Amino acid sequence: MTRTRLATAAVSAAVAGALAVSASPASASASGGYVSGGGSFYDDFADEGTLSTTSYKDTNATCLWQIMLYAEGVKESDGTQFDWDDINGKFSSNTAYATKQLQKAWGLTQDGKVGKTTFGAADDKWNPTTGAGELEYRSTGTTDATKYKLRYHGSRYYFDIFRTASGKYRFYHKNVWHYASYKNDSSCS
Repeated sequence: MTRTRLATAAVSAAVAGALAVSASPASASASGGYVSGGGSFYDDFADEGTLSTTSYKDTNATCLWQIMLYAEGVKESDGTQFDWDDINGKFSSNTAYATKQLQKAWGLTQDGKVGKTTFGAADDKWNPTTGAGELEYRSTGTTDATKYKLRYHGSRYYFDIFRTASGKYRFYHKNVWHYASYKNDSSCS
């Protein structure tokens, strides 16, 4: 190899290494725009974007999380149970408080954010004998939009969600189907 080619290769390698170190890792699912998955249902949520009062705070992904909080029956900031009226797709201080209550119940760090560990705990396989876990596969549908029917088992309530043929999660709320998207401006309220 000539000196010029060696120098070019060295500079290219250095630039590539610097970019790899400086680039912040993006969640595959958040960057895809939707809560999504493929293959096993029981590892779909651990690679999602972080939901909080500062990130993805007005989205249908937040709405899906709030439905999970409702299903779990956790307390909200006024001491009552997180209720149906609290499900609006807006990650407020009340949602952060309820998230901390659920994190405490699940033995997780109580930071009020729905990151990889917290969201990942929500797709543990449900065991009907012990009641452990939350997510249960129910059936395979005949349309792309309702390809896989899953049931989320909370401590207080259960609800069904669907994973489409393309892997996007959908849920039914207030008589409307919603994709669990990361797009700002939730349609859940």
